[in-house]
Amino acid sequence: MRGYMIFEIEITDQDAWEEYRRKAGPMMAAAGGKFLFASQTIEPLEGGWNPPSISVVEFPSFEAAHEFYHSEAYKEMIALRQRASRGRGILVGSNPLPEPTTS
Repeated sequence: MRGYMIFEIEITDQDAWEEYRRKAGPMMAAAGGKFLFASQTIEPLEGGWNPPSISVVEFPSFEAAHEFYHSEAYKEMIALRQRASRGRGILVGSNPLPEPTTS
């Protein structure tokens, strides 16, 4: 089961954000994280959710993503990200979907 860190982000300090990206990116990669995308091209569909941007980082497993996020090394990066932006984040585990059955 792969793990995904999904964040809704509004950048409030561009310089601090660039510092976060410069430092956190290599840390994520070293922990097996792969930055899948960040997008500001968003069309709200339901529920009134209209985030300024969405970022997704994939890890080999839910456990790897959990360990990375809660690691001592990343705690400093969390503080930097929170200085640079406002947002919300979740960790999601992905199970393979069953093959569709045909009748």
